[in-house]
Amino acid sequence: MDAEVELLNQHLIDPEICIRCNTCEATCPIGAVTHDDRNYVVKADVCNACMACIPPCPTGAIDNWRKVARDKAYTIEEQLSWDSLPAPLGDEVREVSAAPVAQAQPELAPAPRMQTAAAMVASAWNATVPPWSAAHAYTNLYAIKAPTSATVVGNYRVTAAHTESDIRHVMLDFGNMPFPVLEGQSIGIVPPGNDESGRPHAVRQYSVASPRNGERAGYNNLSLTVKRVTVDHDGKPVRGVCSNYICDLKVGDIVSVVGPFGATFLMPNHPRSNIVMICTGTGSAPMRAMTEWRRRLRNSGKFEGGTLMLFFGARTPDELPYFGPLMKLPGDFIDINLAFSRVSGTPKQYVQDLMRVRGEDLGSLLRNPDTYVYVCGLRSMEDGVLRALRDVAEQAGLTWDSFGVALKREGRLHLETY
Repeated sequence: MDAEVELLNQHLIDPEICIRCNTCEATCPIGAVTHDDRNYVVKADVCNACMACIPPCPTGAIDNWRKVARDKAYTIEEQLSWDSLPAPLGDEVREVSAAPVAQAQPELAPAPRMQTAAAMVASAWNATVPPWSAAHAYTNLYAIKAPTSATVVGNYRVTAAHTESDIRHVMLDFGNMPFPVLEGQSIGIVPPGNDESGRPHAVRQYSVASPRNGERAGYNNLSLTVKRVTVDHDGKPVRGVCSNYICDLKVGDIVSVVGPFGATFLMPNHPRSNIVMICTGTGSAPMRAMTEWRRRLRNSGKFEGGTLMLFFGARTPDELPYFGPLMKLPGDFIDINLAFSRVSGTPKQYVQDLMRVRGEDLGSLLRNPDTYVYVCGLRSMEDGVLRALRDVAEQAGLTWDSFGVALKREGRLHLETY
C-alpha cells in the first residue's frame, strides 16, 4: 500500500503583480519571506500561514496558494527564477520532480508579537486597517501589464545644490485618464529598458507627495519626492535604475505608471483629529501630502482640524527636503520639530531624541483617542521611533502593552519604511 501523500497549501508571491515594496518581508513575524534583486518569495518550510502579510500587501500579489506534495514544494531557487506563477492545478497535486525545499538561510527565530514590547518588532504594532474616518482609497487601477501614462509637468530639486543629497520634486499630469489618489498612497513607476538578465525592469514604488485634489489644486496631477540613489546601504557606488531615471526626467517626458497602491496608511478625516508625523528624508512625501491637505482645508474655513505635530530628520538643514516651504508654515497650524545628525559643532540628534524632548506634549496627544501616528523613512528608524513612542506613552500614564495593541487595532499607528 502506497504511503499517504502529505499535502501542503504552499504560499507563493505572484512576480507579475508584485511591486517589490518589501511590505511582506517587513510584516512577516517569523521571517518566512526573502528576496533577491528580482523576486520576493516565501520559504515553504518556515511559513505557517498566519496571514499577517495578506492585508498590508498593496497589490494582492502575496495572496496566492498552490496545493503540492510537501516533499515536492516549489523551492526558493525555483521561485526566484519565475517571471510568472505556475498555473493552478485545481484538485491535482504537484508531483513533478523537484529538489527538496531549501533550508531557511539561516532560519530566523520567530519574532515576538504583541506579548513583548521589549523587542519592538514593527509588524506587531503597525496597523493593517485605516483610520475609521479615512476616505475610500482606489487601488490597482492600472497593473504592470497595462500601465497608464503621465506627462512630466515639473521637476525641481528640493535640497541645496551643493549637497550630495539630490532630492527632486517631480510632478506628473494624467490628463483625462482617471488616477484618483489619497494622501498616504503610492504609485509605481515603470523604468524603461531591461535588467542584466534581459527582463523588463521591476516597478519601483514611490509615495505621493501631493493632496487628493492634486499638486495643482483641481487638476488631475500628483507629485513625488524622489532621491537620486548613487550609493547602496553599505556606501558602495551604485546607480539606482529608477531613481536616476526619474530625477533626470524633463518637462514633457512621458512616464509609465501603475497603481495606485495602499489602503491603510491614510489620514483621518473627522474634525479635531490630530496627526503626529515622524519621518526622515523622502519619507516626508506622505507627510507633505497630509499637511498640504489640512492646510487647504484650514484655508477653506470649512473644517475644524486638530493638532499637527511633525518630527522630521535629516543630516543637515540643506539636505532636508522642502526646508524653505516648511519654515513658512504658521506655528499655530503645525508644530515642527527638526532633527539634524551631521551639523558641525552640534551633537547628533535623531527624531526619536526630539520625541523624548517633546515627551510631555506628545504624550498629551497620545492620550487623545483622536490622535493618529504616521512613521515613514528608512527601516533603521523603526526600532528607535517605536521605543520612543513606548517611553513617551508610559510617561503619560499609558501601559504600552495594551495601548500599543489599541493603536494597531484602531488604525492609529502606521509605519511605512524601506
